Formats: sequence, C-alpha cells, structure tokens
Amino acid sequence: MPKYELPKLPYDYNALEPFISTKIMTLHHTKHHQTYVNGANAAQEKLEKARKGEIEIDMKAVLRDFSFNLSGHILHSNFWPNMAPSGKGGGTPGGEIADVINKNFGSFTAFQKEFSTAAKTVEGIGWAILMLDPMTNALHVVQIEKHNTAAISGLKPLLVLDVWEHAYYLQYKNDRATYVDKWWNVVNWDDVEKRFIL
Repeated sequence: MPKYELPKLPYDYNALEPFISTKIMTLHHTKHHQTYVNGANAAQEKLEKARKGEIEIDMKAVLRDFSFNLSGHILHSNFWPNMAPSGKGGGTPGGEIADVINKNFGSFTAFQKEFSTAAKTVEGIGWAILMLDPMTNALHVVQIEKHNTAAISGLKPLLVLDVWEHAYYLQYKNDRATYVDKWWNVVNWDDVEKRFIL
C-alpha cells in the first residue's frame, strides 16, 4: 500500500508571526505531524504483515494506533492550509461560505463565538471543527477529543483548530483562550470556501 507522507506547508514557518511563532510551527509540523505520519505508516505495515500471516498482532491495539495516527495526519493536513500568512488571513469570509454561515448561525459573530467557545472548552486535548453535513448542507461546530473520533460519519471538515498544547504552549503557555482569539487573524477563508464548494 502507498505510504503516508508529511505535506509541505503552503507558507514559510515564520509566516504566521506574530500570532503563531516560528518555533511552534517548526516543531508542530516537523515533529508532531511527522510523528502521526510515522505512526500511521508503522501501524499500516503491521496490518499488512498480519494479513499475509507473517506476524501476529494485537489487532485492537494496532487498529487503535492506526486510527489515532491517521486521524492526526488528516486533521493536521487540513489545519495547515486552513491558515494563511499574517496580513493575508483573518477577517470575515465572503462568497458562499459566508452565506451559509449566516444562514446556519445567524451571523458571523455568532458563529465565531460558538467556534471559539468550542475550542476553549474542549476537555483535555482536542480540536474544534466546523463541519458540513452534505445531506442537509448544514454547518455544525463540533468538539473532538484526541484523534480517534476525528470523523463524524458523513460530515466533512471545513475549518479545524488544533488546541492540543503542542499547538500553542511555547508561546501562550496555559492561556489557550488567547491562542484561540489570536488564531482568527490567520484563518484562510479562501481555503474554507474551497472545501465547502468541492
């Protein structure tokens, strides 16, 4: 089977300064995301060998490792292009995504408040995600703890925010709320719009 690979960032590691530091971006991408890629590949390799009868595995444990690491890889692969360099991101969306946000949440301000609250209050380690239900074309804000439950069946992630401590601690310490508030300055609404339309 093909191996998973770490995607390149669509900007330089310092592009999100001052909102997300160069050091955080470098470590987050090259260390943390790479670990999920490596973990998904290692679990996939074990599954392949087990299917051929070459090794015996604890299937439950390996499947858990695979889902955890693959979900981490997928979410991070969504996270990087969901952000744009400082001065090019943030603000309010336009186009179709703006219309559907206003329809579903009443206003962009109401959506932003709900999403921020989800990000600030998810227990432990996790994500806040704006998801599209293709059956109804409705948007939903959800909290994801850890990675294994990254995909709610049938819903499509449009905008994801990583609130694991590795995403902000070096710069914001234990002040997750300030990190979330600052993150809005680098949201790439063009990318969110593209994901909504496709």
